Amino acid sequence: MKKLLPALAACLLLALSSFMMLRTAATGYQVGDKAADFQLKNVDGKLVSLASNKAAKGYIVVFTCNTCPYAKAYEQRIIDLHTKYAPQGYPVVAINPNDPAVAPGDSFADMQKRAKEKKYGFPYLQDESQEVARQYGATRTPHLYVVSRQGNDFVVSYIGAIDDNSEDAKLVKTKYLENAMTDILAGKPATVGATKAIGCTIKWKKA
Repeated sequence: MKKLLPALAACLLLALSSFMMLRTAATGYQVGDKAADFQLKNVDGKLVSLASNKAAKGYIVVFTCNTCPYAKAYEQRIIDLHTKYAPQGYPVVAINPNDPAVAPGDSFADMQKRAKEKKYGFPYLQDESQEVARQYGATRTPHLYVVSRQGNDFVVSYIGAIDDNSEDAKLVKTKYLENAMTDILAGKPATVGATKAIGCTIKWKKA
């Protein structure tokens, strides 16, 4: 029996380690986690990473798309967030994680067309492999993550929704993202660091 104890303990540790890895993979980033950098293709054909903008204090990373009604409803609000916060060091980076085979209107060509029509002042990146969306734990469009630069790292400061009304910007009562940004820009943790993202489910590649 005594000989079995070390083996049982090793099995338990392995199982616990596997569980934690699966949990991390399933849930993605939490507030306070370091966000890994990425390189994704922008609509202009160039690769963009978090580290590429040396002047950025952080980013408002938005997983969004062309086709989702929620993404369309929030589009102008996303543009306005970039206009407001880019001069303060937190530009928007929009990422389209949808598989165009499932959502044909989210092809790279359609992304280029949309960005041109709406005159996006921020990168609109294609997450072709969907690895970045999975890493972040994004499940919806739109799904927002504020990441703040700390030395050479980017740390997640806020996750969730832009505000409390996905249909009409005029009826918004609570601006979750802007409230969080007020705290973040003041050098404090967001009072409300996470909210529930409301939107269409990401169109994942079929197995």
